[in-house]
This record gives sequence, structure tokens and C-alpha cells, in this order.
Amino acid sequence: MKWTDTLDIAIELSETHTEIDPKTINFVDLHRWVCELEGFDDDPNRSGEKILEAIQMAWIEEL
Repeated sequence: MKWTDTLDIAIELSETHTEIDPKTINFVDLHRWVCELEGFDDDPNRSGEKILEAIQMAWIEEL
């Protein structure tokens, strides 16, 4: 997965972090969790607030 795979990342996060409400997550934790996902293979420095926000919104919609 790459940073642009926001829906795939959101699905993985919702399955990995079932106890988390994505509305309350901070971007520092979100960034770390995305980088820790199995199958994530992108440069950690290529993300930004817009990408993290898109992942968060996709996660909220996924639930």
C-alpha cells in the first residue's frame, strides 16, 4: 500500500484498531499506525495533513 491508497489503509486500520474511534485520533498516532501496517510500503515522509485527513475520513466512513 502507498499513501494514496486511502480506502485500503482505512479498511486495514479499522480491522487492526477496532477499539479506536477515528474521530478522536491525532495525526501523529495515525501516521505511526499507517507506517506499521503490514503491506504498507511507502516513504513515511511522503505523507502530509491532507493525506492523513483523507485516511481519517475514509476510516470514519468505513465504520
